[in-house]
Amino acid sequence: MSITKKSILLIFLVLFVDQALKIYIKLHFALGDHVNVFGSWFQIFFIENNGMAFGMELIGKLFLTLFRIIAVGALAYYIHNLINKQAKTGYILTISLVLAGAAGNIIDSLFYGLIFDDSYGHVASFLPDGGGYASLFYGKVVDMLYFPLIHNAAGETIFFSPVFNIADSAISVAVGIILLFYRKELNSSLESKKDNHVQSTE
Repeated sequence: MSITKKSILLIFLVLFVDQALKIYIKLHFALGDHVNVFGSWFQIFFIENNGMAFGMELIGKLFLTLFRIIAVGALAYYIHNLINKQAKTGYILTISLVLAGAAGNIIDSLFYGLIFDDSYGHVASFLPDGGGYASLFYGKVVDMLYFPLIHNAAGETIFFSPVFNIADSAISVAVGIILLFYRKELNSSLESKKDNHVQSTE
């Protein structure tokens, strides 16, 4: 199997798992519902957010969604160039993980507001008669993976408190892999872009 096909397969696999879990949660849980998976240290805990990975909300929703779309386009172009330059297979697949994670959360932001009603106090409906809870670009990202491993004396979670999803996980794992194994490839790519920019301005 060619590296192009491997990259596309990985992206679609991550997207499928991410969206299948999100849609299941949206159609079976009300906001705040949670169940223990393995004791209390791993829970499915349904929340929604407007922000970036792990629920951080730093900038406006529309800008964030548009930024994600541009970032996915840039990553796709970057992967295309890596394949043409015959970069290491592992590095290409790792960047593909980042793209898949970013794309997974874009789908929520683009479409979930249109195809679901809200989940406040009840389980959402798919394609509700009264329309969705938000317009295009303004859907909320579905999060559900929660690992409250360490608590303080008051019972409050001090590690790990963020609730996240498969898309977030794909990005985080990919960044970890790059830092551990592919810093040379990343630095080489950045240096190559810097050299090309200098040459184009001379």
